Amino acid sequence: MSDAVPAETLNKVLWAIPNVLCLIGSRHGDEWNGMTQSWVTQVAMEPVLVAASVDVTAVTNRLITDSGVFTVNLWPREDTRPFVKFSKPATKEGMTLNGRPIREGSTGAPVFTEAAAWLECTVWQKVACGTHDLFLGEVVDAGIADDEAVGLVARIEDTRMKYGGVKRGGQ
Repeated sequence: MSDAVPAETLNKVLWAIPNVLCLIGSRHGDEWNGMTQSWVTQVAMEPVLVAASVDVTAVTNRLITDSGVFTVNLWPREDTRPFVKFSKPATKEGMTLNGRPIREGSTGAPVFTEAAAWLECTVWQKVACGTHDLFLGEVVDAGIADDEAVGLVARIEDTRMKYGGVKRGGQ
């Protein structure tokens, strides 16, 4: 980053980019996790690829790297409460993560049963991007639980959360 660009300006501009807010499900063996994520987007049509950028220090990064699979779980805009609970590693009890019901997807990764829609992905490629790794996932399964909510999925601006911009304390 150029010293000529004030961090405050850069943050304001980058935080203005619309980002979906979702839960990433990951699993390797007996270790399961869910993580709040805002850096997810489709990047190709053939094959159908989505990209999820995950902090290199996150449990989710390790689980995706080790298993080669992950899920993207979209939530309705009016229910952003789950995202606060998944800002730290999740606790699995039975078939729940942090009290939210899950099922094992076809890849073995957790799918949140309350999600409005979900994607299951196998890692097509992992790209190192400084503080984060970009996982390019090939979509191998998908589903919709709520047709109306799919058009109105949660976005980061639906909360008071801020993620991105320049690195600052606590991020």
